[in-house]
Amino acid sequence: MAAVNLRSGESQDSLLKRFRKKVVKSGVLSTIRRKRWFVSKSEQRRMEKKKAIRRLKRRSTKDFE
Repeated sequence: MAAVNLRSGESQDSLLKRFRKKVVKSGVLSTIRRKRWFVSKSEQRRMEKKKAIRRLKRRSTKDFE
């Protein structure tokens, strides 16, 4: 759980900005998005394999440029 304390003389805007950064860094939103729908183990493995292939292709094309 992300929590921030108000510093002395800090505006609410900067407090909110710090809180948003902390939430993004903790990965709470990405976890919520990922768990929105049920994904079976086989489907998850298939998606991870596709992701790895894309990542490898992207790396190999960057080497030639």
